[in-house]
Amino acid sequence: MLNRGRFAIACALIAALLVLSSCSPLVNLPGTRIQEPKIENGHFVAGDGAVLPMRTWQPEGTPARAVVVALHGFNDYSSFFAGPGRYLSSRGVACYAYDQRGFGAAPGRGIWAGTAAYASDLTSFTAEVRKRHPGIPLYVVGESMGGAVTIVAMTGNNPPGVDGVILVAPAVWARETMPWYQRWLLAVTSHTVPWMELTGKGLRVSASDNREMLRSFGSDPLVIKATRIDTMYGLTNLMDEALARSEGLRVPTLVQYGKNDQVIPKEPTFLMLEKMPAGARKAFYGEGYHMLLRDLQAEKPLADIAAWIADHRTRLPYGSERWE
Repeated sequence: MLNRGRFAIACALIAALLVLSSCSPLVNLPGTRIQEPKIENGHFVAGDGAVLPMRTWQPEGTPARAVVVALHGFNDYSSFFAGPGRYLSSRGVACYAYDQRGFGAAPGRGIWAGTAAYASDLTSFTAEVRKRHPGIPLYVVGESMGGAVTIVAMTGNNPPGVDGVILVAPAVWARETMPWYQRWLLAVTSHTVPWMELTGKGLRVSASDNREMLRSFGSDPLVIKATRIDTMYGLTNLMDEALARSEGLRVPTLVQYGKNDQVIPKEPTFLMLEKMPAGARKAFYGEGYHMLLRDLQAEKPLADIAAWIADHRTRLPYGSERWE
């Protein structure tokens, strides 16, 4: 016969199970395919008709020697690549970026669209960009969440047809590298109060040393400031998949990571690097933060991207291949 303490625990567990079964994370899945994806009037129109805002930076007065498709991070949007786009386009690289579903001015703002949707959009978008620039190398630059989407897309059944990828501080903080209480809290809240929004205030995490950029970022109305818990849950599922599948990344790869990154910890990043094929290039930046391409020292990782695009085997001007 149960004593009072055990009986109370059993009742609490039963109550928790009943609550967990009553709610589930919201996922704004794509609709039925109704058309061929296309780039039109400054937007990317996906197969289900979703209209995703797009930005582009083109070389002036010279044909493009390479093309980059840039994929933004969590709660960010395509404007993240404004500085990098200007830098690379001035060096002969045509650049494209779009707002992913649920972010920026894309439909379903603040609601997770599902890992498969993000990967599928990347494949479709790169195919349309390839049509515009036939015969020259095409690369994906994925920052943070965009890096995780890139890994999943490239290792899926319908990978983007690209010549290589650049992963900038990729979001691979999977559950296996999280403390147990963080995993538990996410599991419970995502199935009890999935609509609750968190702001991250008080965490004392610095994403960059570029204070002016951070102030502009914080005041930008298209940057999401309060995040639904079920969207965090979706992001974590994406990071789980990205870390698990990183060993299957078979295209030329450059990984960039700042030693001051306070958003994606060192442990999962190094676990990802251990899983990756031996040919993947690593570039560490002693003064770099999470927003490497917008830091005060942004020109260093950008110069390395330009050098790597020109020649995958070249010695990078700035990034160190060793963690020193």
